[in-house]
Amino acid sequence: MFFSALTRRVVRHGDFTSRDDLIEKLEAYTIGHNETARPYRWTYEGAPLKAT
Repeated sequence: MFFSALTRRVVRHGDFTSRDDLIEKLEAYTIGHNETARPYRWTYEGAPLKAT
């Protein structure tokens, strides 16, 4: 999920002037994400999937 969000928010619509610019934006996103990160809560109850 992290890499999907990273791609959508930084890479896909990004305008980078250089490789270093890309790296700076990736690092800024990662630092910001880590500061506000919350644990993922798994909600699957364990019921088996129906066989087809």
